[in-house]
Amino acid sequence: MICQWCESDTARETSSTVYWELPDGTKVIEIQNTPSVHCLECGMNYQRDETVKEIEDQLFLIDTSKLEKSMMYETLMATSRLLKRNYFDFSK
Repeated sequence: MICQWCESDTARETSSTVYWELPDGTKVIEIQNTPSVHCLECGMNYQRDETVKEIEDQLFLIDTSKLEKSMMYETLMATSRLLKRNYFDFSK
């Protein structure tokens, strides 16, 4: 796997804890066990663009007022949605 930051081939898939601001800006939540990439060369730990989009879409489509301050990635992604998809995403 190639690191997006330093282009080294020492990047590995891992999981990490991330902190995410809700779309309405009311609070930040901790998301544990989030799919991530860690580079052994530069030490950067980041999420792939696809993972970022999945989290942002999910937070936009669920009732965020019911979220705990801290949760597992799998729990967040399994939360039932108010809408089936993000109708405001025009990138598709």
